Amino acid sequence: MSFNPLKIGKYTIPKPIVQGGMGLGISWDQLAGTVSQNGGLGVISAVGTGYYNDKEFSKKLVADRPLSEVNFYSKDGFTAIIDNARKICGAKPLAANILYAINDYGRVVTDACEAGIDIIITGAGLPTNMPEFTEGYPDVALVPIVSSAKALKIICKRWKKRYDRVPDAVIVEGPKSGGHQGFTYEQCKMEENQLENIVSPVVEEAALWGDIPVIAAGGVWDKNDIEDMMSRGARAVQMGTRFIGTFECDAHANFKKVLLEAKKEDIQLMSSPVGYPAQGVRTSLTSLVEKREGPAIKCISNCVSPCNRGEEAKVVGFCIADRLSDAYEGKLETGLFFSGTNGYKLDKIISVEELLTKLIEGE
Repeated sequence: MSFNPLKIGKYTIPKPIVQGGMGLGISWDQLAGTVSQNGGLGVISAVGTGYYNDKEFSKKLVADRPLSEVNFYSKDGFTAIIDNARKICGAKPLAANILYAINDYGRVVTDACEAGIDIIITGAGLPTNMPEFTEGYPDVALVPIVSSAKALKIICKRWKKRYDRVPDAVIVEGPKSGGHQGFTYEQCKMEENQLENIVSPVVEEAALWGDIPVIAAGGVWDKNDIEDMMSRGARAVQMGTRFIGTFECDAHANFKKVLLEAKKEDIQLMSSPVGYPAQGVRTSLTSLVEKREGPAIKCISNCVSPCNRGEEAKVVGFCIADRLSDAYEGKLETGLFFSGTNGYKLDKIISVEELLTKLIEGE
């Protein structure tokens, strides 16, 4: 089976593979730029850009961490990442992933537009007002992430009524993805919520609003999986975890090591201050958190609104901004290492070019 290019708005992606946006610092300029350069869609994560280049762009630090959302989501850091990715991929389409649950969501979306991003992807909540922040940038394509046809219908209805537009594409994400889920713990285990069962209803809903391309995500691993999703009506797939196993991935060598050494049973759902369950690798940190012996929670960066300035962090036992940044910096004892359920299948590090070839042509 040969694959057709993916069209999102005015952009054409030759290989219908979207690299998942992985924060903090896992998919920044090197990974996203290289994926786009090689014909996929590279996606820069907007999370924690104040940490970029050894916190060069964070104007104020407390305990060596970016203070407040203005520094954690540094406009200058984000712009530098986008500029450096552009040096790798040139004029080829480049996307940013901006979580709806973050503090300063609207400002960060505008920052991305001003920095010249082509496509914005948003999950972690229903982005019913997403187009509001891209006014004046008609060429920027907008792609929400949903976990059901119902969610897509709500978004399309609101966007059509308020802004007279619909999404340029939609990502439907099942509960095998890494990081935060669009389901409760119980829903993640239900058969009807598995990716293979939610793709077709979303494809049907997307067709009612025009020809909105559907991108399937969460547990897609190889060419067989891609073909399976295409047979269900998806036009492309999004893959995150598999790209961690590349030389160009911006993650620390220790992050890659954690995944290379992970066993199937090590990858589990855990509570998160974001209010959704998150999927990652069990490490010494998860054991400490369960015993309430984890690192102190100080809420320096004020990263996500559902956390309520550290209140939810205290409930679950860890600060997500601090723990993800520790993983980015390779701190094995205190880092939180997100992974999709198939992360244990990573067995070696290869180049982005080789990975994309494997995915398109088969192993």
